[in-house]
Amino acid sequence: MKNFVFASLLLVSFASASFAQKGKGVAEGTGYYLPRTELRFTVKIEKTSYTPGEFAKYAEKYMKLTDVQANPSVAYRILGIDVNSEGERDTSKYYILPADSKRNIRSVRLDENGVLLAVNAEPREIEAPVTFKAAPKPVPLDPHEYMNEDILAAGSMAKMAELCALEIYDIRDSKSMLSKGQADFMPKDGEQLRIMLDNLDLHEKALMQLFAGVTVKDTTEAVVRFVPTKTADKLLLFRFSKRLGITDADDLGGNPYYVSVEDKHVMPSIQDGLLSQKKAKNNGGLYVNMPGKIKVTLFNGNEEWIAYELYAAQFGETVALDEGLFGKNIFTKVVLNPVTGNLESIDIEDIKK
Repeated sequence: MKNFVFASLLLVSFASASFAQKGKGVAEGTGYYLPRTELRFTVKIEKTSYTPGEFAKYAEKYMKLTDVQANPSVAYRILGIDVNSEGERDTSKYYILPADSKRNIRSVRLDENGVLLAVNAEPREIEAPVTFKAAPKPVPLDPHEYMNEDILAAGSMAKMAELCALEIYDIRDSKSMLSKGQADFMPKDGEQLRIMLDNLDLHEKALMQLFAGVTVKDTTEAVVRFVPTKTADKLLLFRFSKRLGITDADDLGGNPYYVSVEDKHVMPSIQDGLLSQKKAKNNGGLYVNMPGKIKVTLFNGNEEWIAYELYAAQFGETVALDEGLFGKNIFTKVVLNPVTGNLESIDIEDIKK
């Protein structure tokens, strides 16, 4: 969660020094930004790594495996994409909330980047993106620990491969006899039988790696950020290669993924009587965004893949709230949306005695 910065108007805020530089007649107060909306594409990627076994060239001869690769390889594929929106500081929307005796403003809450979150109220909690954690990997098997003395003493790689193959077939025969209840030494109960079969499976798996190799799959995440600023048709967002994963945009070896932005020309309404009827002087006062709705479409090459609608601050308007909302006889609590900067809630209390 982002750290909140508490700015008290009774004490001059961190930005007050810069206010005096902006021109004569500017009241002291708290400087703040409104946000712009950023898209966060979280790409889930599966990485498959293959390592050939020591006896890969004997796999067909002894184990009848015809599709064993002799060289290591790495392959990537996209499992899915999550789309989320976040707010970031819009440097073009910098304003000053004056501090004087005429206004009943007791507290201002900003995030760590100076974006306004609330006035006279607690801000909405900002949920941080969930940190990706890879699943724990099983401990890799060392086939040499499962080789008997005859295999280890063999004088050539070919002989070792032959003896390993015979050991694997013996293990399979033992599992078959145990399953049929025909082994010379049968376990006393079902639990002992399960343990014996598990041990034989592990032994076989370890030795088979020498022929078939080892394939390991990992799931990773890559985050691609995009700030839509205008309507667009198929902007290149990123490229993806089955051999390299996400690549640079200019790497033509990767398949292109494009993003299109459509302005829906829809803005949320705001309650009558809240907006200022005159322009605030010197950018002073409380401003909020009225975000516009957009449709964002992600393309895999020329194929439409994901369509997502959201409100984005930069596609709407910025308006000033009426100064009377913070008069001496009124206590107004305002909470802004941290992603779009729009008025999320407002509570007006008459404190006149």
